[in-house]
Amino acid sequence: MSTDNFHGWACHGKDKPLELSELPLKAFDDYAVDMDITHCGICGSDIHTIDSGWGPTDYPCVVGHEITGICTRVGKKVQKVKVGDRIGVGAQSGSCLKCEDCKSGNENVCMKGIVYTYSSYWENGDKSYGGYADKWRGHEHFIFKIPDNMSNEIAATFFCAGVTTYSPLKHYNVKPGDKVGVIGIGGLGHFGVQWAKAMGATVVALSHSDRKRDDAKELGCDDYIVTSNKEIMSAHNGTFTHILCTNFSPDFDWESYLSLLKANTHFIVVGVPDAPLSGIPALLLASRQIAIVGSAIGSPSMIEDMLNFAATHNVKPWVNKYPMKEVNEAIKAMREGKPRYRIVLEN
Repeated sequence: MSTDNFHGWACHGKDKPLELSELPLKAFDDYAVDMDITHCGICGSDIHTIDSGWGPTDYPCVVGHEITGICTRVGKKVQKVKVGDRIGVGAQSGSCLKCEDCKSGNENVCMKGIVYTYSSYWENGDKSYGGYADKWRGHEHFIFKIPDNMSNEIAATFFCAGVTTYSPLKHYNVKPGDKVGVIGIGGLGHFGVQWAKAMGATVVALSHSDRKRDDAKELGCDDYIVTSNKEIMSAHNGTFTHILCTNFSPDFDWESYLSLLKANTHFIVVGVPDAPLSGIPALLLASRQIAIVGSAIGSPSMIEDMLNFAATHNVKPWVNKYPMKEVNEAIKAMREGKPRYRIVLEN
């Protein structure tokens, strides 16, 4: 049991505002790294968690899993970072490190279950708390040095939204000559556009309205399709190699979207809805050999690769900053859809 505490903005129950609270850090051990938090991004997962949207939340809960800061202390076996380094951590803070998946570099799908950065439990029984706080402590394996040419506020959003969109595009080999559609130009989608463009693909925004056309163009899109225009959708039938789906509507038109794909291509799900997927046309999947695939954040090696790629290709999120003490106002803005396109809290 830890004797060290931190101060964080905790949710103590559904529909309650976050309150500044004192809570325990995990017990310090040989592989522990301490961080003074400078920035933490707000993710849709945070809202789902404080609302018990994915099942009952174990309150009190301090959310936030796009965390950056300064390393202040390391355990005696830590080799990856040192005191004074600028570091970050994402949605995953632990895994068994022993199973087949972990040993093959797929720690993000650990067979024995992963330790999430918040609302989870460490192997010793300590509860995990996130980055709406002043301090954080975790295992060195899931902590990353921030590139020299990247600020902490920019780096923060890469650790969840960034890798969630980068990982599947890299895994499914987006390359020059490909045509990638991005459904939803928002917190995830605006990253997806930039990654696919930097990978050399032709990138098309797929949106239900014309409202974000200018933003899509500025982000690098080569084309913009208003999906309610059936004539234009039909003109693009069978021309896409990948579709990255970052959000779902209750009446999601699977047939229209899947019809856009060529044979032997991928529809990639990264925006996870509250309800199970339904209405998928099996005949269309079979006739074109389309794969509907999911993606879970990214492994540590994928995060390292993403940070280097972003630093090299100057991929940057669009960020709105709020002081950490204004976290409740920032969450209200998030609920109202005001961010363009990520909110970052700053200590």
